[in-house]
Amino acid sequence: MRTLKIGFAFIGVIVGAGFASGQEILQYFTSFGMIGTVGAVVSTALFAYLGMTLANIGSRLQVSSHKTAIYEISGRYLGFIVDLVIIFTLFGAGVVMIAGAGSTLNQQFDLPVFLGSLIMVIIVGAAMMLKLDKVVTVIASITPCLLLFIVIISIYSFFTMEGSISELEQVAQTTPDYFPNWFIAAINYVSFNIAVGAGMALITGGAEKDSRVAGLGGLLGGLGIGIMIILAHLAIFSRIGTVKDFDLPLLKIVEEISPVLAILMAVVLFGMIFNTGLGMFYGFVSRFFEMNTKKSHIVTVITLAVGFVLSFVGFTDLVSSVYTVIGYMGLFLIVALIYAPFKLKREGK
Repeated sequence: MRTLKIGFAFIGVIVGAGFASGQEILQYFTSFGMIGTVGAVVSTALFAYLGMTLANIGSRLQVSSHKTAIYEISGRYLGFIVDLVIIFTLFGAGVVMIAGAGSTLNQQFDLPVFLGSLIMVIIVGAAMMLKLDKVVTVIASITPCLLLFIVIISIYSFFTMEGSISELEQVAQTTPDYFPNWFIAAINYVSFNIAVGAGMALITGGAEKDSRVAGLGGLLGGLGIGIMIILAHLAIFSRIGTVKDFDLPLLKIVEEISPVLAILMAVVLFGMIFNTGLGMFYGFVSRFFEMNTKKSHIVTVITLAVGFVLSFVGFTDLVSSVYTVIGYMGLFLIVALIYAPFKLKREGK
């Protein structure tokens, strides 16, 4: 059970607004057509290894903030760069989650964008006052619901394909892509997601005393993310003509299946956005302050207020701009994580 809890928490932190809505998947994989499936497989392998490494390192070093682990595995100079990358990522991705919450309630319930974003800010702020073990439990609990929806969406999409593969390929190629080829897109996707999830994954691993259990949880979480990517990509590809112009393509597919399911999906999507938003802002504030103190509570309120204002740039624009930059910056972190197990073994840690 501890292994599954860590795995679901890892998925929950990473699978936020962009993935759960389908917007990330559309931009990073489906825009390249069927070859994007190969990119999804490459991403799966990397997620599995890096998830295992992050959780294992967090447990072995018993960290309560990503700072300790990053400097330990990266050294003073690379550690400084990676630390800055994660700090920027935590805040930037948190802002995207606030914007995603506004888009979700707007598309499904026609509520003003600012209202959905404000609700998200309030519940994330309230959850950040909890102790770490309760935060991990909250994040892990919503994940199985999304897994179920991805399976339902995939089955429906495969049986209602909008044309032959070659016809769908032509439509997919008309969607905007932000990378020169599918391989760079796949690497960038893993890079930014690991940058997004690293802080909370290390902290989650640090809450587990058995490093083997933590590592296995990270491995299962990484594989789970990869399988969901492949299914979501194929589902969106199958319905590309219908969903390519929507902020939340997966939610659009669910609307076709059943209006009732669409309401449930919107709730689950809002929950996944909350998961990632909570993970991002918790990791950001804990980097600088001890949590559950008066000072951390004040900083939490200020941070969320600034994030709320910045979220009005717009969800789709934020995904394409902020995530792309984070992806390239996150390559420093991937290099450090690949090297980390060898460094720690040499030092006997």
